[in-house]
Amino acid sequence: MYGKGKFCPQGQSGDCLTLGDLSKILASSRDYDELKQAWVGWRTTSKPMREKFVRFVELANEGAGEFGFRDLGDLWKTRYDMPPDEFEKELNRLWEQVRPLYEQLHCYTRTQLAKKYGSDKVPTGKPIPAHLLGNMWSQDFANIFDLLAPEEKSAFDVTGILREKKIDERGVVRQAEAFFVSLGLDPLPDTFWERSMFTKPRDREVVCHASAWDIDWLDDLRIKMCIEINAEDFTTVHHELGHNYYQRAYKHQSALFADSANDGFHEALGDTIALSVTPAYFVKIGYLDKLPADSLNPLMQRALDKIAFLPFGLLVDQWRFDVFSGRVTPDQYNAHWWKLRTKYQGVAPPIARSEKDFDPGAKYHVAANVPYTRYFLATILQFQLHRALCEVAGHEGPLHTCSIYNNKEAGKRLNDMMEMGLSKPWPDALEALTGQRQMDATAIIDYFQPLLDWLKEQNKDAVCGW
Repeated sequence: MYGKGKFCPQGQSGDCLTLGDLSKILASSRDYDELKQAWVGWRTTSKPMREKFVRFVELANEGAGEFGFRDLGDLWKTRYDMPPDEFEKELNRLWEQVRPLYEQLHCYTRTQLAKKYGSDKVPTGKPIPAHLLGNMWSQDFANIFDLLAPEEKSAFDVTGILREKKIDERGVVRQAEAFFVSLGLDPLPDTFWERSMFTKPRDREVVCHASAWDIDWLDDLRIKMCIEINAEDFTTVHHELGHNYYQRAYKHQSALFADSANDGFHEALGDTIALSVTPAYFVKIGYLDKLPADSLNPLMQRALDKIAFLPFGLLVDQWRFDVFSGRVTPDQYNAHWWKLRTKYQGVAPPIARSEKDFDPGAKYHVAANVPYTRYFLATILQFQLHRALCEVAGHEGPLHTCSIYNNKEAGKRLNDMMEMGLSKPWPDALEALTGQRQMDATAIIDYFQPLLDWLKEQNKDAVCGW
């Protein structure tokens, strides 16, 4: 249902728009009403899922019960080597470490959006209308960077560099592979290049949502993705290859341990590498002639991607934990979704929603039943891993300028952790790479400190919060 979802604005099949089409509108249009139509339109595709999802929850809980768990949410939480209640406390602890940074970013974003659309549409002290943030789920703000850039001209435009160099889809993947190889890891097998999907097929419908595959638990590694030549997909390719390299590293483990230390580690791996995609890295690989002047723009771009994501990364499973446990019943599904989105993200729907709607199902991971807390943890972990690897590489200077490209010592530290797979509790794997046994979001504050100082200055006369 999700993969085939289309919105037909005029009610005629000839003019139907896919999620990709609608996402492009959300990313590029600055017309309030056009954005609203695209946002509402995609959510017509999830309404029919509602009844099936209610039944799905019953079946999922029944299955979890047969394994001895209270519900499916409790089963998911057991992946983290701690009691379910302790796990929820740990999530809250990590969120509290980063919440002040998110709130400063939200405050500045709302002020700039009010300048663009008017304070009648983006009122002070209220949640931001969800369709104005450049992304179908407001899960990041990266596509409205043009409205939020600290400096007028970006000295580091990844999309522009890739297009100027005429890099094609396979070329993007080759470049990401070259990064891993520079760390001392082996190239991907020939079968990866023969069997992966890099572009959208013309002859059939596919789910374009990027994913990485380990078909035989040995060497048949693949990615499935409809690559666009832009900064976002350049990062995503590094992320997906991180899965593949991790999968290959633990192939010698028994089947029970052929996985990452916890699922947050799997998601963090490639993103840790992508944090090294810095201006200095682009100079080293010949994509830039010289290092551009230090600028807050790249930091802001990364914050709009990573920091803006944190509350969304947390709330998707908060909603499901409440649904699976029965704390939230089917007659409250949509209301509770928006209660959490307002509480954590400070966003609100552009039009009134009701229980006839099923807005959670408009997100792939809900429709496909993919746990989501892993992405929140991965965002925390990637900065913690990055800080540790930069120390191994002997980096000096601000954390956001570090690239571990071509550093074999950092590569060995990374690979040693990956080879452990799931054979040890995750604190052991974390300690092997970072020397710490607890997840720690202070690395995020370290990384974004120059931007945080700037945001506080920008917001000093603003009314923050919602």
